Amino acid sequence: MALARISRNWRRSPGTGAINHNRPNKETPFYNTPDPTSNSKTAGKILYTQSLTNVDHMNFDGKGTQAIQGYRFAHAERVTNFPDSKTDSNSGYASLEATKPGDKPRVVVLGTGWAACRFLKGLDTTIYDVVCISPRNHMVFTPLLASTCVGTLEFRSVAEPVGRVQSALASDPNSYFYLATCTNIDTEKHEVYCETVSENGQPYEPHRFKVAYDKLVIASGSEPLTFGIKGVKEHAYFLREVSQAQQIRKKLLLNLMLSETPGVSEEEKERMLHCVVIGGGPTGVEFSGELSDFIVRDVCQRYAHVKNYVRVTLIEANEILSSFDVGLRQYAKKHLSKYGVRLVRGVVKEVHPKKLILSDGSVVPYGLLVWSTGVGPSDFVKSMDLPKSPGGRIGIDEWLRVPSVEDVFALGDCAGFLEQTGKQVLPALAQVAEREGKFLVELFNKRIGKQNAGKACSAKDIDLGDPFVYKHLGSMASVGRYKALVDLTQSQGPTGVSMAGFTSWIIWRSAYLTRVLSWRNRFYVAINWATTLVFGRDNTRIG
Repeated sequence: MALARISRNWRRSPGTGAINHNRPNKETPFYNTPDPTSNSKTAGKILYTQSLTNVDHMNFDGKGTQAIQGYRFAHAERVTNFPDSKTDSNSGYASLEATKPGDKPRVVVLGTGWAACRFLKGLDTTIYDVVCISPRNHMVFTPLLASTCVGTLEFRSVAEPVGRVQSALASDPNSYFYLATCTNIDTEKHEVYCETVSENGQPYEPHRFKVAYDKLVIASGSEPLTFGIKGVKEHAYFLREVSQAQQIRKKLLLNLMLSETPGVSEEEKERMLHCVVIGGGPTGVEFSGELSDFIVRDVCQRYAHVKNYVRVTLIEANEILSSFDVGLRQYAKKHLSKYGVRLVRGVVKEVHPKKLILSDGSVVPYGLLVWSTGVGPSDFVKSMDLPKSPGGRIGIDEWLRVPSVEDVFALGDCAGFLEQTGKQVLPALAQVAEREGKFLVELFNKRIGKQNAGKACSAKDIDLGDPFVYKHLGSMASVGRYKALVDLTQSQGPTGVSMAGFTSWIIWRSAYLTRVLSWRNRFYVAINWATTLVFGRDNTRIG
């Protein structure tokens, strides 16, 4: 480590504090300053203006010149008064300029979910340069996210850094990852407008910039559905991100520890240790199963003073696991009820800080409320002036193109087939997003790239081959206590397998272990499972 630090310090250029001699021959993209009248130095490197002030490369929190957040930082003059991103005037944005003749086509990807990462992983970077823009720098393996809330798995086991998904984002001179959110898209100019992500409480505004694209892939995902119910966003926890799973774990362990404090009333203990899950889909059922398993195996041993107060209630408006076979649904109900999960059929009317009210007037006190009632279009998707499919997603054709504009594709939870295609909007499932990502990357590599149609406005009349066809592979869900459900009847028809129990649990774990993106995380998951089996779950509350 000491030798490495000495070596890095030796390579620093004198007086600047920036390491710039290890790759002297690789060009970096042009970042223009907003002032169109200023003179520029165009030496094939970063384009600076004469009005640009000196930059402290090692201090990105100071005032003055700021840097775009990403794996590599290109410097641009900070502008204090930004125009509205939805207006035609975008002179206040630093920019990653359009590609030039002779350059590789640039593919801009919005998002790091299942669809985006499957596309990024397979994209041929000898044909394309790639820019990924997302408010998170990792992909979440969502089927195992519920296990992290109770300590069955560590959080890093389900997070795959995007730089490992596509190494070009970390190493190629003209490929980048930017930690930012897209605020607007100009499909005529082939530009996306973004602002960087910053932690709450920072003393400065987010930095804004724009990126020119040859091809744009929108895979920005979706948002949890709250149905406009008052108090959900303020008081409920969602389970879609690693940070949300961390918050659930902290709240759960905090309630367990505080309930043992002297002077806490019986009524307050019952409320604090009442965990309520809204939504009987796979996520809600799997979280309820993990929670009941945690209570039976670990809480009763480590929180003996309050073990009799801990309860789990699963509230669903209709049938739990409605997409599964009837027999599997009945099995899940019996198993969950056997291990202490109370199943309630009802509709939430209003949510308060310590209680929720059902439509029939029932009052349900809670200490932890997890909301898992499905997903819908995000505000970003709703705001875009693009055709919409039934349900409000971005409308696409059979080749995942947005037909009203050129060079724009959409996939994953944010996209759905237009009515004129004659296809139904596919469910917001990980396997749907992954299959769409696989289809689109083959389209880019084998069709668009091979026909030299990667540049902007050059793919009008090319042969795209067969359209996308989705075939459901089956459904699986864990219900806790070494039991799971496997339903292959939808994919194989009458000959499909429908089974539940310990064997299904082995199949469930084996299937998801093979689907984890990298060998690094497969190793983490396997070790976590083995550690939990031998020593139980960790109950340390950090943060």
